[in-house]
Amino acid sequence: MIPRSWLYVPGDRPDRIGKALAGPADAVVLDLEDAVPAGAKESARRAVLEALDSSRAYVRINAPGSEAGAADIRALASAGGLAGVRVPKCEDPGEVRRVADALGVPVYPLLESALGVENAPELATAHPLVAGISLGEADLQADLRVRGPGALVWPRSRVVVAARAAGLPSPVQSVWTAVRDLDGLRASTAEGRDAGFFGRSVIHPAQIPVVHEVCAPDPVEVSWARGVLAEGDAARIDHNGQFVDAAIVARARWVLDTAGQYVQEGKGS
Repeated sequence: MIPRSWLYVPGDRPDRIGKALAGPADAVVLDLEDAVPAGAKESARRAVLEALDSSRAYVRINAPGSEAGAADIRALASAGGLAGVRVPKCEDPGEVRRVADALGVPVYPLLESALGVENAPELATAHPLVAGISLGEADLQADLRVRGPGALVWPRSRVVVAARAAGLPSPVQSVWTAVRDLDGLRASTAEGRDAGFFGRSVIHPAQIPVVHEVCAPDPVEVSWARGVLAEGDAARIDHNGQFVDAAIVARARWVLDTAGQYVQEGKGS
């Protein structure tokens, strides 16, 4: 299943880790980076290692070029139950390769700087274990010195194109930091999905149902996809007068494949 929600949990809060892993998030990211103070890094590593017994448990390590990042990699190298790692501050494909070789698990580079965005295609193809790329938008905005909702349109598009060109899943959207503004989260997530993103990083359990709602299969789109495939693969004009070619058929298949992942166990709700 392609995760819709990626819930960040501070690695130094074992009480929250347990609740998160028992909760509704599709993926849980045990955070060793921004959410953990410098003095608590070692205790956070111990708590995270003790919690790695779930197929939904991912870890965001510290920047691999840092002392804390190197310690994270050493600690995780022999860990079991690790679904993958999110790697922050990615700019150098060689660094991504070193992390992947050291850990042997799916790697998700986070692009949080101008150089990271510029190197998006190389980062997306740096290693066979790269399983997805996405933006860290707060850090990116600071690095670019930009303001306003339109400032990140181009970096977002670049990451979407780089991911798909590399054969990776659609990127996961960055966090919505206004935790109580669920209407804003809904609108932003819908806009992101229209722009080529799928799923979203979240920082509070209250955000999960909204993200799942937006990522749920659209009944109208599912009906359209079924109709397209029911008429075969050949190029044609359909009953609505619309031209259907191989690209449209591929889109219809993707819609139904995605829908099929969430109709079981209430996941489409």
